[in-house]
Amino acid sequence: MIYNSRKQQPGILRGFVHYKLGNLISMLALTALAALLWPGQAFSQGNRPPENEATLAEGKVIYFDRCVYCHGELGDGNGPAADFLDPRPRDLTMGMFKIRTTESGQLPRDIDLFNAVSRGLSGTAMPRWELTLSEDQRWKVVYFIKTFTPEFADPDFNPENFVVKASSPIPFSEDSAAKGREIFLKAKCWECHGKQGRGDGQKSDTLQDGWGFKLRVRNLTRGWSLKGGNRPEDIFYRFSTGVDGTPMPSFIKTLSEEERWHLANYISALASDKESEGVVIKAASMEGDLPENADDPAWDSAPVLKVPLTGQVLAQPRWQNISVDMVEARALYNGQDIAVLVVWDDPFKDTVHDESQEIKEFQTTYVKAFGDIPRKPNVFRDSVALQFPVKMRDGARKPHFFRGETSDPVNMWVWKSDLQEQGVNSAEEFNAKGFQKPLALQPGESQQVKGMGTWKDGQWRVVLTRSLKNEDSRNDVQFEPGRLIPIAFNVWDGSNGEHGLIMSLSDWRFIALEASIPGSLYLWTIVVMLMVGLAEWWFVRYSRNKRKEI
Repeated sequence: MIYNSRKQQPGILRGFVHYKLGNLISMLALTALAALLWPGQAFSQGNRPPENEATLAEGKVIYFDRCVYCHGELGDGNGPAADFLDPRPRDLTMGMFKIRTTESGQLPRDIDLFNAVSRGLSGTAMPRWELTLSEDQRWKVVYFIKTFTPEFADPDFNPENFVVKASSPIPFSEDSAAKGREIFLKAKCWECHGKQGRGDGQKSDTLQDGWGFKLRVRNLTRGWSLKGGNRPEDIFYRFSTGVDGTPMPSFIKTLSEEERWHLANYISALASDKESEGVVIKAASMEGDLPENADDPAWDSAPVLKVPLTGQVLAQPRWQNISVDMVEARALYNGQDIAVLVVWDDPFKDTVHDESQEIKEFQTTYVKAFGDIPRKPNVFRDSVALQFPVKMRDGARKPHFFRGETSDPVNMWVWKSDLQEQGVNSAEEFNAKGFQKPLALQPGESQQVKGMGTWKDGQWRVVLTRSLKNEDSRNDVQFEPGRLIPIAFNVWDGSNGEHGLIMSLSDWRFIALEASIPGSLYLWTIVVMLMVGLAEWWFVRYSRNKRKEI
């Protein structure tokens, strides 16, 4: 395969309205989130328009209206938003396309490009264009995209001659997934993806894409972020075709078709859902001391809630290139205290924080996102924060989920990995009155939250504990059984350059302490049932006697 390469050239969009760039990033983040939550599907070619000069011209108009901001005027992936996206937009001039049904190194088929444009690419800023473009428009923009790669016009490189075919699909089963697990280990997939598939393999911090940009290994347990889809048939094609422009190779020559199906079924089994049902963390009641260790079996009795996160795009510096897009939360309480367990995937353990770098990066991130943020550990810490309203309001009113408001502040429990590494209490309590103001650290005598975190196999498990109630009701949340208390999450991944307002965050969820049922209630229930039964017996007997008298 001969790839076409072109040097970047200046254009009118190179200085694209910088004061609106924040709005563009916000739009991309929200559109990408919609793509993540929309189920995938395949598309037919039955209604495609003809490919001619007229449809190419229409496709060019659509490209410059919708695609140029990321992919650039020349299709080289250097649009004005490119520096703010991770991974960067595809360079369409090189002929390297990730999601295909053709052999490694070959061009994609038209239907491959159409599916990618229509469905978007999960885990990237490439949106699902079927939501805003008609089928006819999507075909026309595909025709224009092909003009960036001259090899599409060469019959020797006709992608239809290099299609990977699946002759004997193997349906998913537990037995097939178990065989796939053995193949996963044998093929050394764990060297990049980690033994649990969380992207924390020994090579995960050394990999680059085909353009020399550092990349993060895909977390296979996050099904919604698998770019080509998380169905076994989607994953089978990734193993068979490889992902051009990345270190992900084709296994078509090293694994049989049967082995690739078993492996696809195993990866499909690893993939989890993005969100569990409901919005409430149900804190289970228990006797005795609460567990301080995240691995304590006592946590098994507490229901789990999966909470999706998104990038902080509400204030500068905006940030949509998050690596932590979900946390799992559980809670336990006894008569005195409450403990919350927060779990999230993170391939690197970052336990050092450079305050001088934090100040520098805060000032430069919005201007040049990837030129200045170091993609390596030992610069910024990993951290998580729980956020609660200070005052409980009647009805649906709550503070703003992004650090509250001046008139409606929030209480924040912040766990910091570097503090734990130093052997001191790793949790601190703050108050916030809006993102425009710095967090206010509570004085030492008011610090009551305790924290303990454990990192293992690419995952943080952090426990935060505090008394249910205290005397500082002006600044601290107070917990009562049976009441819905709003809770929100912030997460920082240090090796992803996150710190300050550069973070993942959630909207409001709720935490509810299960109200214990006193034993007397059971007794009174029995008494009432007996009284009702006695009354019914008396009424029946009375009615019969009356009928006899008649």
